[in-house]
Parts: sequence; structure tokens; C-alpha cells
Amino acid sequence: MATTQASLNTRENSFELNQWWRRNQRKIAPYIFIAPFFVIFLVFGLYPIVYSFVLSFYKGFGFEHKTFFGLGNYIHLFQDARYGKAVLNTTEYAAGSLFILSPLALLVALAVNSAYVRWKGLYKTGLFFPVITSGVIIAIIFGRVLDQQYGLLNLVLSWFGIPAVGWLSNGPFVMPAFIIMGIWTWLGINTLYWLAGLNGINKEYYEAASIDGANSWNSFLHITLPMLRPIMLFVAIQAIIGSYNLFEAPFLLTQGGPSDASMTLTLYIYTQGFQNFNVGYASSNAYSMTVLLLVLSLLNIRLFGWKGAGE
Repeated sequence: MATTQASLNTRENSFELNQWWRRNQRKIAPYIFIAPFFVIFLVFGLYPIVYSFVLSFYKGFGFEHKTFFGLGNYIHLFQDARYGKAVLNTTEYAAGSLFILSPLALLVALAVNSAYVRWKGLYKTGLFFPVITSGVIIAIIFGRVLDQQYGLLNLVLSWFGIPAVGWLSNGPFVMPAFIIMGIWTWLGINTLYWLAGLNGINKEYYEAASIDGANSWNSFLHITLPMLRPIMLFVAIQAIIGSYNLFEAPFLLTQGGPSDASMTLTLYIYTQGFQNFNVGYASSNAYSMTVLLLVLSLLNIRLFGWKGAGE
């Protein structure tokens, strides 16, 4: 009798559960489908971010035997000459991205967007190829191009009587070498950003300016550049964030040398965290970079403004 009653209760509960699911499945099903993303994000995204922030207040080697250090790691940043050198090197690379790469990409975009250029799609496709190339492959290629004895760049310079340069072994030339590498790698995608902005400008503005007697230069200054302000903001922030994440090339080609001439922030974080196992100090380095990127991004937003072009 007890067994029969238990069986009836089980069937009743199962029936109620099926009824409840039929009533609520439309509400619950979407959350089930998106749940894997949030689970993966919590485990591999949010948890490491929070745990790294907690680690930045501890000192010790490895993930055991840590002692609370308060703001000691952050204070030590201002006393660490290698950290200061890494910040300067990375900032130099970011300046090259902002003031050399981005304007050059704009010039290429203007040329491709010109009415005199045919097969625009072919140029866009060709410009995009370096972006999808592995950073390791690019580093290997430029390791050959920048070689002091047999490199292609020094061969070209020799045609003009310029002696061979130790691009990867002479301190003052290392970061310019990486800037050259960055220009080759990211020129295409930045050109496509500018092209998207140029294609979004209404042609009627240029027609009206032409009727009023404006030449091409005046149209560029008073129509093109103001209308490209949102793209300028996007390109600037992308260039800064990308530059401060420079890692593969200096890691593979120079290991941060010579004499820390190519030590970047991300490479220094890697060195402290995965070579010296000073995970607390590495975490403070990472969060200092986050704050630095936030400040630079806010400065760019302040410079270009939140409003759209022409406002």
C-alpha cells in the first residue's frame, strides 16, 4: 500500500512539474540558451578579473604563502625603474600609432575612396590580409626584414648610402622598428575604419560646398574632418588600447632588450607574473595599465566629444 501511494505521489509531482514547464517554458527557455555564455564569462572572465584585483594587495611568490601588503605593490610602481621604462616604451609605441599610423591610414583611405581609383573592393581585401595574419608569423617575418646583416630594410637603406642599422639590437632603434611593424600590420584595418567614415558622409555636402566655390582642400577641412570626429575617437581609442597590449613582437624578437629598450607593459606583467611568479606585483601592474588606459580614453572622449559630427 505504501509503495502504491509513493508511486501515485511521484506521478502527481511529475504531472505538476510538466504542467509548470508548459506554462513557463517560453519565459525560461531564452535564459537556458544564454546561460552557457554567462557561466563561461563568470568562470574565465569575471572571476580572474576580481581575483587579480585581490591579488594586487598581496605579496609573495606563486599563489601560496601570500601576505597582505595593502597598497605596497602600487606604491612600489613609482619606485620601479623597469616599470617606468616599460610605460615610456609603450607610450612611444602608442604615439607612433596615433600620430603616424592613423594619419597615414586616413591618407590611404582618401586615396582608395577617390573617384579615380577602380577596383576598390580588391584594395580593401588586400589591406585586410595583415590583420588576419598571426602575430607570431608577423614577428618571424619582420625578424628577417629587420635583420642587421641580411634584412630587407637595411638593403633598401644601403641604396641611399645609409649604413646598416641594428634595428633589434640597438636600443634607440628598437621601438621605431616595432612602430614600423605595427604600421604594416594595422594600416589596413585602420584604413577600413576611415573608409567606413568617409562612405557615411552625405555627398550633398560636397556638392553644396562646390557650388559655393569651395575647393577640395576647403571641403576636406570644413566637411570631411568635422564629419569624421566619431571615427577619429574610435580610431584613437583603438590605437591606444592596441598599443598598450603590445606583447608578441617584443617577446619573440627581443625579450624586452636590449637593456629593456623594448620592454612593454604587457611583457613586464608577463615577466613578473609568469617568470618571477610575483603574481601580486604583476596584478598591480595590470591594474595600473587599466587605469592608464581609462584616463587616456577619457581624455580622447573629452577631446573629440560625445556628440556626433557637425554638432
